[in-house]
Amino acid sequence: MPTTVSDLTLSTTTINTMSNGKIVQIQSEELQQQANHVQIHTFNRNFLNKNKKEAQFIVKYRNKYYDIERFVRNHPGGVNTLRGLYDGDMTTRFLHAPPHSDAAMYLMKEYEIKPQLIQLQNGVKRRHHLQPIPIDREQEQTLDAATSLNGVELIADAGQEDKNNNQLDESMEHLVDWSKAMVPQISHITRYYDEWVHKPVDRPLRLFGPSYLEVFTRTPWWLIPLFWIPVISNCIWDEYTEKWSTASMSRLMIFAINFIAGTIFWTLLEYMLHRFVFHMKINANTKPWLCTFHFVIHGLHHKVPFDSKRLVFPPLPGVIIATVIYKPISFLLPYPRIVLAGALLGYICYDLMHYYLHYGNPSLQRTRFMYHMKRYHYQHHFAHQDMGYGISSPLWDMVFNTRIHLRQLRFPLRWR
Repeated sequence: MPTTVSDLTLSTTTINTMSNGKIVQIQSEELQQQANHVQIHTFNRNFLNKNKKEAQFIVKYRNKYYDIERFVRNHPGGVNTLRGLYDGDMTTRFLHAPPHSDAAMYLMKEYEIKPQLIQLQNGVKRRHHLQPIPIDREQEQTLDAATSLNGVELIADAGQEDKNNNQLDESMEHLVDWSKAMVPQISHITRYYDEWVHKPVDRPLRLFGPSYLEVFTRTPWWLIPLFWIPVISNCIWDEYTEKWSTASMSRLMIFAINFIAGTIFWTLLEYMLHRFVFHMKINANTKPWLCTFHFVIHGLHHKVPFDSKRLVFPPLPGVIIATVIYKPISFLLPYPRIVLAGALLGYICYDLMHYYLHYGNPSLQRTRFMYHMKRYHYQHHFAHQDMGYGISSPLWDMVFNTRIHLRQLRFPLRWR
């Protein structure tokens, strides 16, 4: 039975009758140790219980506590791999799991539960660098022992060396102020931008200060088909009424070929944009405006990958890109609007599929292709940012040798 404060009645002395009848008063070191044990144990459990009022999934890793409730369904490894970790010590399982990437370890810091007691450094409260009041080694061992009484699994050797990159990265979030608009700040961190933007966080992001600008940067998934399907219909109708007044089987075949060609053209364009524009190389010599441009069009998605309103492309910049692409093909192709309609349909499928890959629960049995693409895309986000540029298909990754090879799993993953 777990030991709690109510289970113990403590006294400062114990009366012990010796064999010779002499009564002696003995200071009980054992009871004193139990008192210390209960004190640490009480602090630990009260702290967790206080956080459980707001959080529902608390785990322990290397003597720190993490609330991963809002991360569970976004876990790239699925919810079933987290089974049995609730209110438990995951250190052993973590150390014996396949290696976690730098990005995954950095993200983990987002869910750490910070104790209320904070040690000030030189009397100054520093943002992002507050440290809890340290507990000495003896207290730490007592705290672990108290935790074990509640059925929490402990590692056999807490000091064992990691064999698979499971150390927590130092935070880089002091480079920016997350309480302010991000766009004006990006130009000041160009030197560190490429490393910073590939270290994901799970927190609210605001791009612009004025609300009339910010509203255009957040897009629900359903707005994409709502906006673009009428555009596609208009392109087809205009082309049909202008050149296809007398329909025939041969003309319909030409229509279908051009439409399919436009869809295939989109898959190549998707790959090229993602690889050479969205993942352009940013370094200390890059122009600050170009760094800001990169963050707005794609960098923000890698920085805050779980923001559901930033998973699809806003219509306004989408119109600009579509216009730029349409101009040259209007001079080169005989039926440019049909090709554009096919490309826009491919784009709609891409954007909706991208949203589903982040928030859907594809099944290996029923939706095998989507299941593999979800794993594929998560590998791009958290392990291989320089590979796996295909979202709707890995076709062009195979053609250009940037394909991510997924390892075989012993059991299928679930994300719900």
